[in-house]
Amino acid sequence: MPHALSSWFLIVSRSLREHRLSTSITVGAGALASGLVMAVFAIHGATSDAFSGSSSDYDAILGAPGGQGQLVLNSLFHLDASQGNLPWSMYEAIAADPGVERAVPYALGDNFRGFRIIGTTLGAFVGRDPLPPGEWFDPKKRQAVVGAAVARETGLVRGSVFQPSHGLTYDAADPRRHATPFVVTAVMAPTGTPDDRAIFIPIEGIFRMDGHELRGSGEAVEAEAFHELEIPDEHKEVSAVLLRFRRGGINPGLRLNHKINVAGDRATLAWPIAQVLADLYRKLFWAIEVLRIVALMVVVVAGGALLASLYNTMNERRRELAILRSLGASRATVFSVIVGEAAVISLLGALLGFLVERAILFRVSDTLLSTTGVLLSAGTAGGAHLWTPLGMLAVGLVAGVVPALKAYAVDPCQTLARGS
Repeated sequence: MPHALSSWFLIVSRSLREHRLSTSITVGAGALASGLVMAVFAIHGATSDAFSGSSSDYDAILGAPGGQGQLVLNSLFHLDASQGNLPWSMYEAIAADPGVERAVPYALGDNFRGFRIIGTTLGAFVGRDPLPPGEWFDPKKRQAVVGAAVARETGLVRGSVFQPSHGLTYDAADPRRHATPFVVTAVMAPTGTPDDRAIFIPIEGIFRMDGHELRGSGEAVEAEAFHELEIPDEHKEVSAVLLRFRRGGINPGLRLNHKINVAGDRATLAWPIAQVLADLYRKLFWAIEVLRIVALMVVVVAGGALLASLYNTMNERRRELAILRSLGASRATVFSVIVGEAAVISLLGALLGFLVERAILFRVSDTLLSTTGVLLSAGTAGGAHLWTPLGMLAVGLVAGVVPALKAYAVDPCQTLARGS
C-alpha cells in the first residue's frame, strides 16, 4: 500500500511538471478565485461587525431635524455633516426622562488632521477598557482622549499637545487652527470601530474654544465673552445625544418616537438604531453583496478552467495512460491520478489564495478605514478561511471527474496499436 501511494504521488507530480504552463495558469485562476472570496467575506465581516458593534451601547440618537441615517452616520461613524444643533435644554429634558438610563451629549465642529474632535462627557467612556487613573477627562481642563488609529497615524501620545482646526475637514494649506491647545491624557485601546479615529475632549472645551459661537438661545454669542465665568445653559447647544434606555417594562423608544418624530418637529430621534444601521448598511455596502456574487462566479470559472485544462490534455496523454494500463495500472488508478491532479491544483490555488487575500486587503484597508472608520484585517473573514479551501477542493474534485472518466475509458490495446 505505501508503495502504491508513493507511485501515485510520483505519477501526479510528474504530470504536473510536464504540463507546468497549463498547471500554473489554472493554479493562478484558483488563487484569484479563493483569494477574492476570502477578501470579500473579510470586508463583509469587518463592516458588519463595525455597524453592529457601534450600536451596542446605545438604543437611539437624538439630533436636529433631518434624516435618521445622516444622524447615525454623523454621530456613530463620524462621517457626513451635522444636521444642526439642539439647545442644551433639550439634552437636559431627554436626560431626565424616566425611561433613559444614560444620555451622552456630543458637540462637533472641529478636527485635528482630519480626525474629528468630539466634545462630550465622561458618560461616553462607560463600558470601555480602563483608562489611566487620575483626572484624565476633567470638564474644566483642556484635555483629550484619542482613539487608537488617531494615535497611530498622528503620533499623538499621552502628554502630547495639539491645536484643533476649525471645521470637519482638514486643509493642510489652510488648517485654520484654533489658538486653544489641548493635552492628550489618554489613548484608548483599539476597538475596531469608528471611535478609533476620533478625539474626545470635554464638551466645555468645545463651548469655550476661541472662534466658536454659541447659539442655544437663538442668538450668536462669542465663547470668549465668558472667559472664566460659567456659561449659562441657555447659550449651550449639542449636535446629538446618544441614548441608552432602561431595561424592563414598556420600551421608552415607542413613547419618545411618537413624541419627537410623529407629534413633534423640533428634533429627530434615530430609533430603533439597529434598524437604522441595517438600512444604512444595505445602502452603503450593496457593492459587497455584488462582489460576493462575482467572487462565487469566479470560483465557478476557475473550476471550468481546471476542467478544460485537464480535458484538453487527455488527447496528448492517451498514449501515456495506455502505457500505464499496460504496465498493470488499473482503471481505478488512472481515474484517481486524474482526479488527484485536479485536487492538487485546486489546493495549491487555495493556498496561494491566502496571499491574494492579503494583497487585496492591504490595497483596500486604508481606503475603507479613512472613509468609514472600519478596521480591516484578514481575521474578519471568519469561517471563510476554512470553507473556501474546502470549497475549492470540492470544485477541483468535481472538475476532475469528467476528464478522469475519459481517462478511465482509454483502451490500452487500441491506443498503442494506433500509435497514438
